Amino acid sequence: MFKVRICKFFPAGVLFALVAASTLCTDLVEVVKINPRIRLDIRYATTNNFAGKVVYPSARCYLQEPAAKALNLVQKELEKVGLGLKVFDGYRPLSVQRIFWAVVSDRFPDEKVRAQYVANPAKGSKHNRGTAVDLTLVDLETGEDVRMPSEYDDFSEKAHRKYETMSTKAGDNCLLLETVMKKYGFVPLQSEWWHFDWNDWQAYPIQDTTFAELEGTGMPKA
Repeated sequence: MFKVRICKFFPAGVLFALVAASTLCTDLVEVVKINPRIRLDIRYATTNNFAGKVVYPSARCYLQEPAAKALNLVQKELEKVGLGLKVFDGYRPLSVQRIFWAVVSDRFPDEKVRAQYVANPAKGSKHNRGTAVDLTLVDLETGEDVRMPSEYDDFSEKAHRKYETMSTKAGDNCLLLETVMKKYGFVPLQSEWWHFDWNDWQAYPIQDTTFAELEGTGMPKA
């Protein structure tokens, strides 16, 4: 219905683990077309992000269809208590993953530490599969974000779900978001309170499909 089907041919040896010479297809859907009440704050389409520059050409969020439909159920449940979702990021092309990895290389020289916050593009990210989403809660009455343990993309222990000195209110909000997301099939990342992975992420391939291709304004790469 609101799908974009992208099929690409990967020759043997590409992306480390792909079976030799196979065609991979995927159905990415635009989240707001599944539920327009889900708010967007796509930081990487602005300069308000850790990279300090625009890396997405448009402020859109795509996810694999089952994950997007599950997010719709999360939104509907939260609305019962006067809350809603605000999404920071969803599907991310592999080329952007390489940009992020390079940006954080100076900040975190130790590769293992760096990989806690940005996945190594050599292995790919769940964002590159369209199966990870970064989000927070908003108060539907005021439109404001609720209190959380840290700002988005805070590369410190404050962002950890088990950060011991977070305020009670932030802890309660973090736990509420985690509980509802888990109920509908998402798995929380322990080092980032905002990050959740769809539980069937392994079923989907790593992609470098551009936003222009997803929007139907560009030609697929050879």
